[in-house]
Amino acid sequence: MTTWPVYATWTGPIVMIGFGSIGRGTLPLILRHIACDKNQITILDPDASWSQLAEQQGVKFIQQGLTKRNYKDVLKPLLTAGTGKALIVNLSVDVGSLDIMQLARDTGALYIDTVIEPWPGFYYNPKLSNADRTNYAMREQMLALKKKLGLGSTAVSCCGANPGMVSWFVKQALVNLAADMKLDIKEPTTREGWAKFMKRVGVKGIHVAERDTQRSRNPKPLDCFVNTWSVEGFISEGLQPAELGWGTHEKKLPSKGKRHKSGTGAAIYIDHPGADTRVRTWVPTAGANFGFLVTHNEAISIADYYTVRDGRKVTYRPTSHYAYHPSNAAVLSLHEMFGAGGRKQSTIHILAEDEIIDGMDELGVLLYGHKRNAYWYGSQLTIEEARKLAPYQNATGLQVTSAVLAGIVWAIENPSAGIVETDEMDFRRCLELQLPYLGNVAGYYTDWNPLKGRESLFPEVLDRRDPWQFSNIIVR
Repeated sequence: MTTWPVYATWTGPIVMIGFGSIGRGTLPLILRHIACDKNQITILDPDASWSQLAEQQGVKFIQQGLTKRNYKDVLKPLLTAGTGKALIVNLSVDVGSLDIMQLARDTGALYIDTVIEPWPGFYYNPKLSNADRTNYAMREQMLALKKKLGLGSTAVSCCGANPGMVSWFVKQALVNLAADMKLDIKEPTTREGWAKFMKRVGVKGIHVAERDTQRSRNPKPLDCFVNTWSVEGFISEGLQPAELGWGTHEKKLPSKGKRHKSGTGAAIYIDHPGADTRVRTWVPTAGANFGFLVTHNEAISIADYYTVRDGRKVTYRPTSHYAYHPSNAAVLSLHEMFGAGGRKQSTIHILAEDEIIDGMDELGVLLYGHKRNAYWYGSQLTIEEARKLAPYQNATGLQVTSAVLAGIVWAIENPSAGIVETDEMDFRRCLELQLPYLGNVAGYYTDWNPLKGRESLFPEVLDRRDPWQFSNIIVR
C-alpha cells in the first residue's frame, strides 16, 4: 500500500516504554496509522543501541530505565507535557505494569501493554512459592486493581498476539463454528452470553496453538539463546510454572498439578517449568506436533471469561492453554539451557527479518471437543509477507505489533473503559484493524485428536472414552 488509512488522531504526548524488537516494530505502525505530532513522542529504554532508529523517524529517545523508585519522577513530566492527555505504550520488561497503570489513571493517561510485567526479582525469586510466581497470581492483582479503580481512563491489559489477538480469534472461531453447525444462536453482547454461547457450541477446550518455522541462514551458535522475539521475555515466562485454565470436563489433575487457594479458581499450575513441559497439539501446516505448555495470561483469562455459573457453582468452563512450538533455533536454545540446569546462555540473539531465509509464524486457536471434533482459526504469516507489510520486524513481531496498534486505536475510541482485558474488547473492530497485517487468516477443521497414532509401539494408560482429557494431551 502507498497510502495507509489513518485510524485515529492523538494530540497529547505518547510515551513508549521499551524499544526492543516489539517497540521498534510498533513505532512505524503508530506513525503510519495515528495522526500525531512526532515531537510529542518519547521513547524510554536503558539500552541506547537503537536510539538512532528512533531519531531517524523523528521521535525523541531518552536512555533511561524505569525502577520502582524512579518511575513516577521520570514519567510524570512526560505525561503532563503539552495540552492533551497522554498515551503510555508499555512494551518493556522488568517494569511493573500495575504501578504504571495506576500512574496512568492518576494522570488521566491511556495505557496499553502486552503482558502483566512485574518489577525485577519476581520471576526467579526462590523465596516465592510456585503458586505466587504464576501468571494467575499476577492477574489476580490486576483484577483487584481493576475493581478498585472502576471506570476511568482506559488501560488495555495484555494486548499482543497472545495474550491479545488470540482472544479475538476465539470469538470469531465460535461464530464460525455456530454457523457451520447451523445453530440458531444470536451473537452475544455480554461475557455471560459468550460463555453460554461456547457451552452451547460444545467446546471442551482451547489450545492457543502456534508453530514458528522461521529459520536463519546461520545455525544457532553454542552458548547463545536464539529466538524470534524477546529472549528475556521467553526465558522468564518459560521458567515460571506451567499453567492452564482448567475445564469442567477434566477428570483428574495432572501429576504435580495444583489448584489455587483463592481468586477466580479458573486455572491450575504444575510444579514444573512451562518451557520444559510438552503437550500434544495441532496446527494446519505441520499437523500434529509437540508444543510447550508455557504460561500465558490468555490461558487463564479465556477460561475465566467463558465460565458459566449457577450462583457460586461453576457449571461450565473450558480448558485453555498455550501450546507453543517456537522456532527450531529456540527449541535448541531451550534444550541447551535446561540441560545446563536452567543457566541462561552467555549471549542472546533475536532473529531480524533480514537474516531469516524462510518460514512463517502460524498462530491460532484450536477449539476442540465439539461435534465437528476440532477447528483451528488463526494467522499464517510468512516472513516474505511480513517484509512487504511493515519494517523492522519478522512474522512473529508483526503479529504482536499489529495487535498493539489495534489495542491503541480501540482505547482511543473507548477512552473511559477502565482496565480491560482483550476478551472484553470488540473483537470485530480489533480484527478489522489488525487483519491487513496477518497474512492468510483462515479456519481449518481436523479429525486429529491426542489419541491419534498412540500405542503403536509402546503401551500407554489413556482415557479412550474422552480423547480430549488433558491426561491424553500432556506428554509424560
